[in-house]
Amino acid sequence: MEQELRNKVKSVASEYYKEVYGKKREFDYIPPSCKLLGEEELLSMIDASLDMWLTAGRFNKEFETKFAKYLNVKYALSTNSGSSANLLALSALTSHKLGDRRLKKGDEVISVAAGFPTTINPIIQQGLVPVFVDCEIGTYNIDADLIEEAITPKTKAIFLAHTMGNSYDLDKIMELAEKYNLWVIEDSCDALGGEYKGKKIGTIGHIGTFSFYPAHHLTMGEGGAVITNDPQLYKIIMSFRDWGRDCCCPPGKDGVCNKRFTQQLGNLPYGYDHKYTYSHIGFNLKITDWQAALGCSQIEKLDGFLAIRKRNAELLTELLSDLQDYLILPVVKEGVKPSWFGYLISVKEDAPFTKQELVKYLEKNKVGTRQLFAGNILRQPMIVDNDVDFRIGKCPNILKPQVLTEDTYKLLPNTEFIMNNTFWVGTFPALGEEEVTKIANTIRKFIEECK
Repeated sequence: MEQELRNKVKSVASEYYKEVYGKKREFDYIPPSCKLLGEEELLSMIDASLDMWLTAGRFNKEFETKFAKYLNVKYALSTNSGSSANLLALSALTSHKLGDRRLKKGDEVISVAAGFPTTINPIIQQGLVPVFVDCEIGTYNIDADLIEEAITPKTKAIFLAHTMGNSYDLDKIMELAEKYNLWVIEDSCDALGGEYKGKKIGTIGHIGTFSFYPAHHLTMGEGGAVITNDPQLYKIIMSFRDWGRDCCCPPGKDGVCNKRFTQQLGNLPYGYDHKYTYSHIGFNLKITDWQAALGCSQIEKLDGFLAIRKRNAELLTELLSDLQDYLILPVVKEGVKPSWFGYLISVKEDAPFTKQELVKYLEKNKVGTRQLFAGNILRQPMIVDNDVDFRIGKCPNILKPQVLTEDTYKLLPNTEFIMNNTFWVGTFPALGEEEVTKIANTIRKFIEECK
């Protein structure tokens, strides 16, 4: 009877979807990003709702299994956002369980200033020192040739995002990590499904992070994941995600660890309930099963989504290739297969127009644009208006916002160029040839008018 009623509810929901959402979406304004949900997603969310299980449950277990399999890694842990995934990844490296390799306050972490704040925020939040290295123009990733000169005895980790789904030089970075005994976190929130020399982005470093926000390659509405092949890191990340618990038993399950009343930890009495024993100063960053159900349906469509993003990016390159006297188009290095979160374009310094003028024209003509996130994060209020320690590249001294001048910013020339000259347009899978052609034609029309 229960299954019969469940099927009846889903049948009505299916009719509702076809009536309300079944038509192909028409875009008056072409946004730079957008979710793409189908009937399967609606039915999965209803299925989870009918379970009346409010926290992570059977759908979460299914999603974590599917996600780990897709990436060919041992462990995947869901979390409530990509930003939380970054926080968990960096926090895990501060665990006392890592012994001499743990990150301690004042240690340095290599990153870049041209990116999204939540790659940098956990470094600052954990009392560590971000070290900013300049980027390449074209890939918009860190210039790997500049990393080694930025390393000091206090450097303990490299924490970088793969910009817009385009991989940085992981061979060089992992070589440096081995040479200097550094941790590597791959922020792959914008890069799910991308590849570096045949391996999925996010799986080559010690920890990989992902986001399932509506703008990303698959969505849970809000959601994210942390992956690793290291069993110790897996347990530590889980602990930080789940209140800092020492126990690995999932919500609603007792005795999975087989150690519930058989240990003496901290200064607690022997046999104190392991479910209420805490080894880290953690968080509660789990997802709901409703979100996981959505992810289970989306992951089945991921390869199709990626193929459309690739097609849209290739079409933009084809349609804009003759405008390279004015524009810098994305650069993809040998061995890299981007997952094309978006399509980055830079206006050349000697062009007869500015990025701002082009962006305003596109928005006025209903083509959505976005900046490369924070531009130069050292110019953002989050740095300028707070007491933040940081270092720039090979400069040996730790700086504070009070010493920032235009000469300081010039130490990151390509980051400054990105802030002033770079933007991106959409490649997401709801866009077809008509919309992509409109994006390119609008850019072309503007340039023709500027000549």
